[in-house]
Amino acid sequence: MQSRLIDVAGGRAQIRVYEAGKGPPLVFLHGAGLIPGDPTISTLAEKFHVYAPLLPGFEDSEGGELRDMLDFVLHTFDVIDALGLDKPIIVGHSMGGMIAAEMAAVAPHQVPKLGLICPAGLWLDEHPIPDLFAMLPYEFPPMLFHDVKLGEELMTKGVDLDDIGFLEGFMINASRSLGTAGKILFPIPDRGLKDRMYRIRAKTVIVWGAEDRLTVPAYGDAFKTGIKGSTLVVIKDAGHEVNIEKPQAVLAALSELI
Repeated sequence: MQSRLIDVAGGRAQIRVYEAGKGPPLVFLHGAGLIPGDPTISTLAEKFHVYAPLLPGFEDSEGGELRDMLDFVLHTFDVIDALGLDKPIIVGHSMGGMIAAEMAAVAPHQVPKLGLICPAGLWLDEHPIPDLFAMLPYEFPPMLFHDVKLGEELMTKGVDLDDIGFLEGFMINASRSLGTAGKILFPIPDRGLKDRMYRIRAKTVIVWGAEDRLTVPAYGDAFKTGIKGSTLVVIKDAGHEVNIEKPQAVLAALSELI
């Protein structure tokens, strides 16, 4: 895997892009939290040429004032243009899935194939989504992972969750990344996508973890209902981070987009 900084939108932003693999071009849009050891890119690279851009506020990606969902959508199309790609497969996880679905709704002719992994973007009153922005580090593993021990190992690397140094680092990183994510996820992750999903024409595969505690599987059913002709794949023994817990199963599901 390699990474590079690219200029986007005439230098308005400088974005870190990870790249790996050979095959059909696929742009992977990450979620609100980048977890060390995430195998998603390397696994997708087994069958796709993966481009994974990081939003401003994540690692050293900077620039481009993203204020609302339209800004996120146009920014991502600008990244695709900067990469020289023509109608690549778009795959997104969680927040990234929300952005991917909005892209397919706003510009349906530019997104022919779409993969959504536990996407945000809808709100069901009977299944309210927990507030990520109010959580402390120790609350994330049981919320995001079916295998809580795995989640703790990946998210903390063995560090005591009560350690002051760890908490300081967590808050500093969160202030940048969650500051960006909060533009579209806070106070609730709903920016009207339900009213635009009818515009999506892409061949769509939706992947969900059967034990997702953040966006419960009922949201998968709602996405399937809203996107005509879409396929929903529910993977057992996996939570919201299904792409980490069951990467090969996710790859198998998304291979239907080739």
